[in-house]
Amino acid sequence: MKKEEFRDNETLEQLKEGGANVFVATIDSVINWGRKNSLWPLTFATSCCGIEMMATGAPRHDFARFGMEVYRASPRQADVIVVAGTITNKMAPVLQRLYEQMSEPKYVVAMGACAISGGPFYLNSYNVVKGVEHVIPVDVFVPGCPPRPESLLYAMLQLQRKIETESMKSRKKRSQSHNSI
Repeated sequence: MKKEEFRDNETLEQLKEGGANVFVATIDSVINWGRKNSLWPLTFATSCCGIEMMATGAPRHDFARFGMEVYRASPRQADVIVVAGTITNKMAPVLQRLYEQMSEPKYVVAMGACAISGGPFYLNSYNVVKGVEHVIPVDVFVPGCPPRPESLLYAMLQLQRKIETESMKSRKKRSQSHNSI
């Protein structure tokens, strides 16, 4: 996707202004290239957003062209968890355990209104978590109820851009802050 088609290029430029030397910057760019082009998402769909997540992997939208077609059922083989749907208080410890079992670096995408804010179920229910960020740290949010497959695809491309700007130092700091939650 062309750089001009993204709406937030200023933030990307600010992230790149870290000031690393040439050797470390070259190693970072090679590592980040490999990581961003081989994302393996974990299937974690609890509601209607799961249908849209499946549609994103179908031939019409085709995750495969961006290197993220292999949906995993085991957290030990995945590095991205796409939380699609409502998270209840009973489900929160399970989600946190799955997140802890994922290998580093690990990323989280919150898909849909239920995962982001509890959705329409939060107001009249005592057992719905008001956003998955209260359980695990979230890297990218996908708004909508349910969001279209194009929205999830755009979010995954944004996650790839975020991975592209990481450095060794920022990865270490990020993993320490994510482990403290």
